[in-house]
Amino acid sequence: MNLENISPIDGRYQKDTEEFSKFFSESALIRYRVMLEIEYLIALAKEKNFVQVKNFSKEEKKTLRNIYQSFNLDDAEQIKTIEDVTKHDVKAVEYFLQTKFVELGFEEFISFIHFALTSEDINNLAYTLSFKHALQKVYLPQIKKVVEILLLQANQYKNLAMLSMTHGQPATPTTLGKELLVYVNRLERQIKKLESHSFAGKLNGAVGNFAAHHFAVPEVDWKKFSTDFVNFLGLEPLLLSTQVNSYDSLVESFMIVSHINIILSDLAKDMWLYISRGIFSQVVQENEVGSSTMPHKINPINFENAEGNVSIANSLFNCLIDKLPQSRMQRDLSGSTIIRNQGVALAHALLVAKNIVKGLNKVIPNIEKIKSELDNNFEVVTEALQTILRKNGNRDAYEKIKNLSRGKHLTRQDFLEFVETLDLPLVDKVKLQMLTPESYTGLIF
Repeated sequence: MNLENISPIDGRYQKDTEEFSKFFSESALIRYRVMLEIEYLIALAKEKNFVQVKNFSKEEKKTLRNIYQSFNLDDAEQIKTIEDVTKHDVKAVEYFLQTKFVELGFEEFISFIHFALTSEDINNLAYTLSFKHALQKVYLPQIKKVVEILLLQANQYKNLAMLSMTHGQPATPTTLGKELLVYVNRLERQIKKLESHSFAGKLNGAVGNFAAHHFAVPEVDWKKFSTDFVNFLGLEPLLLSTQVNSYDSLVESFMIVSHINIILSDLAKDMWLYISRGIFSQVVQENEVGSSTMPHKINPINFENAEGNVSIANSLFNCLIDKLPQSRMQRDLSGSTIIRNQGVALAHALLVAKNIVKGLNKVIPNIEKIKSELDNNFEVVTEALQTILRKNGNRDAYEKIKNLSRGKHLTRQDFLEFVETLDLPLVDKVKLQMLTPESYTGLIF
């Protein structure tokens, strides 16, 4: 950890977010740009109607691709040095490649580096690919770990009855397993959306009409070329655009991640409340300190950390969602500084997921407390009682049970005495006499 870093992502939380360096660091962004320039040139050479560049041999392609495959920090720093002079990030990449081409004996192809492209043709693809790759390789696997542990605990506690709370008041009992499965179901829905999400990329010149491409080499079907190239990258071709990618598809992915964050925030708050209620106990971690003055404290810090990071992540995502799809006329530069923060937003989302996993691994159900809550709130089974009365044609069943139980604390004995006064078929009366809050949990999921 570098203690002089400004952002907590690269400071306090570096160990948990360093996986993103290969996608969102300045060096990673430059490497994506270099890769795209190289692959674009290779694609030009492969295009049979682009006769100005011969198709590269297998060895020549290997040599060219090695420029970005072996790309290192020294290369990135060299490009940044060029950028200090040019004040243009993509042009600095082009000048770097010109030098490389001279070193590698590819001088005759220098004029075709970045041929007819605008910077946004490279940048939109670089930003979109980096976000897509980070989702696939780091973020989604971490979200699946959350689902995995929730499923494990849901199965383990599928029959463990617990008191529900609606409006903060005792309500119909449920099972701990079912409550955890609610979050599994919600998360799996969003995971499917992310896994099937199509990211769009554009490569169509200065204002989106292939003007320079078509004017210089009209023999090439540039729409098809662009479609094939963007498909090759694993993206959906965006043929109709201004100079900039509208980023609608990228923004849609931000929305899905934001929704996942909201679900995880809901889970974190529930777990915090369950711990506060005492129905979850926190496992003591030796050598950890909960308070600088209260030695007894064990705080639900991971769930609180997750909740806090949701606020930061979604604030950033909301900014990106609001700004990126908007650009004055054919292009303005205001989105350029905004999109650089997509990795910061996703890093905070990653912290959310990692803290949820850590928190879930530190808690166990307090069986004694759970049973005590159920036994001390016998009034929650009056729902079953009034439903049985309705089944037997009692029209004022609800009002009758309301008078018995609303705002009152019933014991098992109170319940049984009331049941004894009812005119019900024996089978229903016996069923009610056997009923307890612990057994009144509906279907088991």
